[in-house]
Formats: sequence, C-alpha cells, structure tokens
Amino acid sequence: MLTVAGLSATVLILGGLPAGAAPPAPRPAHAGDRAATAHRTGAGTVHSLAAPGEDDEEGSSDIMEQADQWNEARSAPGIVAPGAYSAAWAQLQGLPHTGGRWVDETGLPYNSDDPRYRDVNSNSSGGAGNVTGRVVGMAADDHGYVYAGSANGGVWRSATGGGHWQPISDKLPAPATGDLRLDDRGRLWFATGEANTSATSFVGTGVYVLADPRHGEFRTSDRVGGTELENTTIRALRFGGDKVWAATSRGVWSHSTRNLSGKWTLEFAPNPTFLPGGADADDADAAYKNIANDIAIDPRDPSKVILAIGWRSGDDYNGFYTKVGGAWQKITLTGDIASDPDNVGAVTFARSADGSKYYAIEQSPEMLATNGDSNLYGVFVSDSGSPFGPWRLAADYHKLAASGSANTSPGYMPGIQAWYNQFLQVDPKDPRHLYIGLEEVFETKDAGATWTTPGPYWNFYFPCWSIDPSKQTGDCNQTTHPDQHAAAIGSNGGKPYLVVGDDGGVYRRPVNGKADASGHATDWVSLNDGSMDVLQYYSVGVGADKQGRNAGLAISGGLQDNGESILRPGDRVMGSNFGGDGGDTIVDPDNGCNVAAEYVYLALSVTNNCAVNDGSWITDPSKASSRNIAPPDNALGSAGARFIAPIAADPKDGNTWVAGGTHVWIQHKGFAIQSGADWVNAFDLGAGHVATGVSISGGMVYVGWCGPCNNQGFTRGIAVGKADGTGWHQLDLPVDGVIPNRYVSGFDVDPANPNHVFVAMNGYSRKWTEGPGAGVGHVFESRDAGAHWTDISANLPDIPANALKVIWGGGLVVGTDLGVLYRAPGQTGWKVLGRNLPTTTTMELRTGLHGLRLYAATHGRGVQSFDLWQLLLFG
Repeated sequence: MLTVAGLSATVLILGGLPAGAAPPAPRPAHAGDRAATAHRTGAGTVHSLAAPGEDDEEGSSDIMEQADQWNEARSAPGIVAPGAYSAAWAQLQGLPHTGGRWVDETGLPYNSDDPRYRDVNSNSSGGAGNVTGRVVGMAADDHGYVYAGSANGGVWRSATGGGHWQPISDKLPAPATGDLRLDDRGRLWFATGEANTSATSFVGTGVYVLADPRHGEFRTSDRVGGTELENTTIRALRFGGDKVWAATSRGVWSHSTRNLSGKWTLEFAPNPTFLPGGADADDADAAYKNIANDIAIDPRDPSKVILAIGWRSGDDYNGFYTKVGGAWQKITLTGDIASDPDNVGAVTFARSADGSKYYAIEQSPEMLATNGDSNLYGVFVSDSGSPFGPWRLAADYHKLAASGSANTSPGYMPGIQAWYNQFLQVDPKDPRHLYIGLEEVFETKDAGATWTTPGPYWNFYFPCWSIDPSKQTGDCNQTTHPDQHAAAIGSNGGKPYLVVGDDGGVYRRPVNGKADASGHATDWVSLNDGSMDVLQYYSVGVGADKQGRNAGLAISGGLQDNGESILRPGDRVMGSNFGGDGGDTIVDPDNGCNVAAEYVYLALSVTNNCAVNDGSWITDPSKASSRNIAPPDNALGSAGARFIAPIAADPKDGNTWVAGGTHVWIQHKGFAIQSGADWVNAFDLGAGHVATGVSISGGMVYVGWCGPCNNQGFTRGIAVGKADGTGWHQLDLPVDGVIPNRYVSGFDVDPANPNHVFVAMNGYSRKWTEGPGAGVGHVFESRDAGAHWTDISANLPDIPANALKVIWGGGLVVGTDLGVLYRAPGQTGWKVLGRNLPTTTTMELRTGLHGLRLYAATHGRGVQSFDLWQLLLFG
C-alpha cells in the first residue's frame, strides 16, 4: 500500500516491465500547481513529495497564491493601471541599439523521449516526443494553414498543416496569447494576455486583427480599439452578428467587427468598484473580482447571450448571466449543469457548426477545495442547440477515467487541473463528434454516450510501456504532451485533421483517426520540429562538455513543464534529462555534465554525467545517474520555498552553493553533494518571509525576499551574510527608501569586489502602481554590501526587471519583461543589446566559459546567446 497525504491507494503494476521491477519515476506536469506527486528514490521506494502530514491537493487559497507568485512580482505592492505596458514598450522603442546579433541556441528539435537520458528523474519514454513551449491558441483553415499562439512567444504560421513554422507577431509588444480565432471573413484575431491563471501567465495589450493571415504579419496598427484591454488577460473571443465579445480578467467587453476603430465597450463587470480607478482597486483581491471565462451566443439569435463569470476558486459573483430587461442578471440554466456560485468556476463553451448542439466544460470551485481527485463538475451538452439548455451531463471525471485515461489514481484523475486545462472542439461535419481537452485529450462520436482517450497523459503504467532505449517511446504509440489548452480542425487537400495545443506545443492527427484496443490514438504526429522555438526557460547554465564526443559547451536550462533540457556539442536534437517542471539550474563551467536541476519548491537533483542512462536503474537502482539533494525547505506544498526558488554557486569557489526558501541554505561540497543532509541552515529570513533571489561571490551572499508577497501588506527585504555562517543581518530598507517596496528579482556581484553589488527590481513604478512605497527605478547599485544604494536606472524603461549580469570590462546587462538592455563601462545610459532579440521575457542571464558569450534564458523564445566581442566590434 502507498500512503499519500493520508490516502491509501494500491499501486498497480500494469505490465511491460522486467520481472520484479517497478514503473519509472515520472514527474507530473505542473501548471504552478501542487498535484499529488509520486517520485522514485534510488532505493526503489515510491514516496510522496509532499511534506509529511501535508495535504497534496491545495485548497482554494493555496492555489490562488501559486498563480499570484508570478503576477505579484509584476504588480506588488498594488495593482497596475492600464497603459503601463504600452508606455514601457514606447520607451524601449526610443532607445538606441548596440551592434551585434543574438543567436537562438535552442531552435532545434527538443526530444522529451531522448533515449540517452532514461534516468530515474527523467520522463523519457513517456511518449510526448518532440516538444516546445506552451501553446494556448489554435486556428486552422481548409487550405493547409495552421496558426499557433504560444504562451509568451507570439503567433506562428504553418503552410503545411503544421511544422516549418514562421513567427508572424514579432512586431507586437505583447507575445502572450489569450485566444486565437479565424472569423468568417478569413481574418485572424489575436487576443493577447494569457488567461490560464497559471504561475507563468502574462498580461497583454488588447486584441489585434490580421486581414491576410496566410501572407501578412501582425503590426501595432492592427490593434482593435484603444488601451481598454491593456494589462488584462483574455480567455475567449466569440463572434455574434456584427460584434466580437471578449471574456477578460476585467469583465466582458465587445466591439464591432466591421469598424475596428473606436473604444471597446464594457458590457458587464460583476464588481466594477474593483476595476482600476474604482473605490476598491487597491484591495488584495481586486484581480479576482471580475473574471470572465467565456461567452455563449445563441446561433439562432445573436442578441441572446450567456456569460460564464467567476474566479476558479469561487466567489459570490460566480455564475451564469444574461440580459433581462436591458440589465445583466444571474440566471439558472436548465438541466444538469450547475449554476450556483460553488460550482461555476472556469467554463468553456462550444457550439456545433449546424447549430444543433452546444457543449460546455464546467469546473467546480467547491470540488477544487474539497475533492482531492478532480475539480471537473462535468462535460455537458444542450441537444436543443440553445445555450440556455436544457443541459444534460455527458461525462463526469469517473466516466472519463474509465475511457482509457492514464489518470486513474486517487489524487490525480481527469479534471484535476480543470481550472487550467480546458478545450472543446466540435467536428464541423458531425455535431455528435466532439474532442475535449483536460490534462488529456478525450473523444466522443455519439454526443457523450461513450468516450475514448486518444491522447493519454503519458504511456507510463500502460501494458504497452517499455523502457527499452532502442524504441523512442517504448512500444506504445506517440501521445500528446499533458495539459491541453486549445484545438482547431483544418484540412489540406480535402483531408481533415485535428490540431491541439498544450504545454508541450502542437500535435496533429486525422479527425477520424486510428486507435488501438484501449482507444489510444496510433496516429498522433508532433509538429514541434524546432522551427517554433517558444520554449519557456526559467534558467540557463553552460559548461565545457568533457564527457562528450565533440569539444564545446553543453547548455542546460530549466523549463516550464518540460523539465531540464541539455544541448551538447554536435547535437542535432536536444534531450531532456530531468522531467516535470524545470526550475533554477547550476552547471559546472569546467564540466557541463555536472548539473544541479530544480524541479519545483527547491526539490533539487544533481548528476555528474549529464544524467546519461539507458534505463538500467529500473532493475538496479544503484545505476541511477542522478540523486536527490533537496534542502529541508523543499517540503513540496509548504511555505518553505517559492514555486521556482533561487539557487546559485559561488564563481570564486564552485563548491559553495546557496539556496533560498524561508531559510538561507549553504553547502560546501559542490557537485559531490550526496543528499539534502549536506545543506546547512545559515540564516532564517523571518516569519512569513521567503527568498526571491540569491547571489554569492567570494563568500559574500545576498538574498532578496518578500513576505507578505501579495499586494495586501506587501513587504520586501534583503539579507546579507557570509557563506561561513558569519555576519548575517537584514538591511534597513524603509518602505519609502531608495530601494522601492517592490519585488526583488535578482542580484549580481562585481567579480573584483564582493561588496559591490547590483539589484534588479520587478514591477512598475509609482506612476502606474497603486500601493505604498512603489517608488521609481529598476536597477540599483551598492558599493558597501548594501548599506547604501544608488538608483542607476537612468533612461531604463519603466518595465519589470528580472536578472542582472556584470560582464567583462565592467559593463552591466539587465534582462526585463520586454528585452535585454546594456550599460557600457563608465556610462550612465542604457541601450538595447543587439538588434534581433524577439520580444519576450528574459528570466536569467549567464556567461559562458571565460565570460565571452552571454546566454539569456527567455520565458517564451528559448535560450538566446550574444557574442560579447560584438560590443567591441560594433559598439
């Protein structure tokens, strides 16, 4: 028996394994969540990654906090007013550029099933194959054109039914996708601002329309309306009559589809006083008080509209609304669908092409808070074709689990992330044929009477699974990456196909495809050929590859939901040597196969051979190529560390590392570390405080923290001390001091003087942020270990800053939400570094061997590099 968070569950071994062996050590995909997680140790025992006695499934307040962690860094200590994003973009456009060009280091296929890396902490052989970053919008036509909207890498076009992608939105300031739709005139609508409420969702700058999507490219002049939808997220666009409707994080808005100028009209906001400028705009919950999820329009009468409104974790305003007597009122839909606030959370609608049926997915806030197995209330169908019903239940999570799902264990059943994973796609030629996306892809051909799972979560635990490294995905078939977000049906040469977008990119299969006896598709094709590099890196590290066949550098990095990637000299395909989410990373500059990789919440593992393994650990656990070294703060699901927690190695002494949670942890064994017991608790950051950034050089340690970290009572601070455990103290940072009361993102230290330090501050200045001590500036300098600070932001745009790097000669580089900027030695002004870096967020900056090349971990366009010699050659 396996006990997880107080629940007893029988572990079933379903075949495909050597006699007496156990299944692999899959790390579930994350969306900023803490789902129940099983993890294998070297001893072959399956353990919960949750803290002893801690519930693996978070309550509504915890799950809200995890989504907050990403947003609060950019909004604390208050909320951000519309216009901040556009103003920062305009400032950036006005800056001069240095010479030189960036290189996309990861613009090649990334194989999550690479047979070289079938180690204990890897997901290799799970079946997802080639992957890229999260894709949350899909559109397709009947001429072979497919359009994909990525989480933070913009919109891409394929003229071949998928693959051979080209970016078509790189001239826009907002690369985050909310929705992507083709209208009946063939125009492509791009709604910016991802509304998945995950820990890595970015806001946008509104809606753009491309008149000729097969040949054109989005431009800023293509924006519909004005700034009304700036700094919002948009979950859905819907068309009815001559009007387009937008479901946003600030209510439901509409606009004419014929005249694209003029302002958007606010149709309905359930709590208008919480909107920017309202009396309650500075309330801690303001961001959650006007969530709109979808709009259902009666196909027979576009004046009849239903709004699905509400925050996924529940609120009194949650429910369905329609216009009665000229005013929006909450209503009860007829039939099986729930209309009460406790059970109307995230909702997705879809109607059939002939208007005969309407479908809906409904997520339940009450189940999210109380049901450890799923929060899917159900999948429903209105056989009348009216969104008013009556609605009948077509599937609940039990029915979907019995359809061939891989998610059948207590604590992880279909809809466990229904607040994050939802799509509906009706076959335009058959109203009874429906695909739905949750964590997996499900299909019904009889309007919900029976179901199959053509896209299971992964192949682990199925009888067909094998670790055999000679077979790319074992002897199971290709499946999709977990966590589904979008789908479309298109065709090429009269052959219709389904394309789905998920946390691993884009996958395709025929609309009426083939499946095995279990109902799992045998004809999925990954469209992630490397040409669409929208990988979402949190971190990057480089080191000399002394264990490979070719000389050069190995590049590693941690990714949202796609583990740890590794690119070695001579590789034509990147591999994944750690699974699940990939957080922060430490790489030995002298040996790129010495890698420390974070999963989440400081769950750290280390390898000394790049985690190269053929699966031998399955029968002999001692042959595992990686081992777990998490410090005690990594109680997964506790307040011990943030979702992506900071770690760093001392460049002067590679054996000394620092990790930040609620405590500052130090270890002095470097890559020889054997377990979490080797970490020493150097400093307690204080009650409710948690690390947001760390840096160490010459034994001097700097740690930024927040706590509370949300807008209500937000506080930040910096602790300083030495790696030998002496001299630890908190800096005196008054709320209205030089250092703003905003999120401390990162540090870098002058290699020549450990007391000379720079700090990057996130968020926007007080011009845009309602909150105490928001202050001004984003980059600050101290020459006395933090006792005194100077604002050196100068002409730096008012834009969230995430990372700093001091380069040779004394130059300084800063990574922001919109680009990378450079200040030359002896200068005060900033320039944009290079001329071709795509617009996206840069999370981390590192230099390679001898400091001659700069590497940027972008959260939406892969790892980009810049040869620093170009600064000498081109200025």
